[in-house]
Amino acid sequence: MRTAPTILHLDMDAFFAAAEQAAKPSLRGKPVVVGGLGPRGVVATASYEARRFGVHSAMPMAQARRLAPNAAYLVPRFSLYRSVSEQVMAILGQLSPLVEPLSLDEAFVDLEAGGAAHDAPTARATGERLRADIRAATGLTGSVGLAGSKMLAKIASEQAKPDGLVLIEPGTERELLGPMPVRTLPGVGPATGEHLRRAGMTTVADLADAGEDELVRLLGRAHGASLFRMALGHDDRPVVAERDAKSVSVEDTFDVDLHDRVRVRIEVERLAERCVQRLRASGHSGRTIVLKVRRYDFSTLTRSETLRGPTDDPAVVREAAGRLLEAVDTTGGVRLLGVGVTGLTDYTQEDLFAQAAAGAAAEAPEPAPAEAPSGAAAPEPGEPARPEPAERRWAAGQDVRHALYGPGWVQGSGVGRVTVRFEEPWSPPGRVRTFRVDDEDLEAADPLPLLAPASADPAGSPEDGRPEGPGPGESSESAVEPVGPGPTAARPVAAPARPSGLAGADGPPPAGGGPSGPAPAGAAGPARVFGR
Repeated sequence: MRTAPTILHLDMDAFFAAAEQAAKPSLRGKPVVVGGLGPRGVVATASYEARRFGVHSAMPMAQARRLAPNAAYLVPRFSLYRSVSEQVMAILGQLSPLVEPLSLDEAFVDLEAGGAAHDAPTARATGERLRADIRAATGLTGSVGLAGSKMLAKIASEQAKPDGLVLIEPGTERELLGPMPVRTLPGVGPATGEHLRRAGMTTVADLADAGEDELVRLLGRAHGASLFRMALGHDDRPVVAERDAKSVSVEDTFDVDLHDRVRVRIEVERLAERCVQRLRASGHSGRTIVLKVRRYDFSTLTRSETLRGPTDDPAVVREAAGRLLEAVDTTGGVRLLGVGVTGLTDYTQEDLFAQAAAGAAAEAPEPAPAEAPSGAAAPEPGEPARPEPAERRWAAGQDVRHALYGPGWVQGSGVGRVTVRFEEPWSPPGRVRTFRVDDEDLEAADPLPLLAPASADPAGSPEDGRPEGPGPGESSESAVEPVGPGPTAARPVAAPARPSGLAGADGPPPAGGGPSGPAPAGAAGPARVFGR
């Protein structure tokens, strides 16, 4: 334990939701929920406006929709979050060489190791300067906790939320922790908390009064002794700059249980490919392939296979995952699949069998082309067959760019239409247009930076090349009121200057959307937004 509060914990405020609000001016000050939008989706982050309705992280999305039907529901955009996280971590790296990232939006910093602080006043000044630097670089806010240990610094940052700073003076730990619930301490989850409650312990002071022997009797030697030390405020864990990854994995929860064995196999192969991509991106290879299957009745099975040596070959991982699947009974349906790699190393031992198989495949003669169906037009000699294009899908919150109207984001889609709000992070709330989902002028785009580049025109003047004034299917409002979304839509309500048309389509759009919010002066009525 340190005698000065030189361990800092930074936690960005409602990070994913705050980044979405910063990127979408029409959603600022509105309830925003980020997560999986399917019927089995889970909330990743809720804005503070949404939390007032009881929405919180890890909540089923269906429950969140019942609590906050007027919120905007968006898919995560991890490329944006990673970009902002890199900016924040770079700022932390200027304070100290010892920065321990816990996630994209959370990290410990040893201020003493970098000479950034040596007592309470210098630590507080450093924390305030850090918050200002993060806001200037990203436009987002973060909460800072300062204490003499990692445990107390994290507790302090929780107390500082949102957008605050709390410093815990060394020597006041027992007094501060005493009245707090036992779930405040690291390692006390719902099961342990309930076990302690049945034993009559509900506060940290109760744990300290019970003594180490009683906690060891209840929870075991390691957990009981550790919990007793934390109840006294003792935590000597150092800030560790590099933490070795132990595994790499990906998993998907399906909106509808999978019953087709072939479809299950295809999904496992797809997950294996994604897992290898993450494995290579981290610069690792691994020896043990793990398959996770959660069945229709919520029973979860894991199977693993250890290879002769580490690999990052997608074919090897795919085949191993397929073999593991053969040993799992999927009768009745599968709701979740996952593929992981453990036993990570920094090098790859080539798989000789995989190389031999690849060589044999290369030497095998090409199969004869399949006979074209009767009545089908044969392709010209040398011209590859053109498959039928699949209908494009647009997710609520997705970044797009239109050839005429510029950058925007998807508010919702359905019945062959997609509704887009054209705005930029540094512009006023933008206008809405509706297109066919296959509109050739509309394409997916990369996220824009949250702060305006030096050449950007914050007033959104017509000099950006976009037409001035509302057009077909466009609203001219300056504010937006999100309303109850459908399964895949953000569905904010807009107020058009005239009845909404459909850009690029014949006839008026079908009815949709939800109850309208307050319309700005001069508006004629609510815009229709499609989300089902």
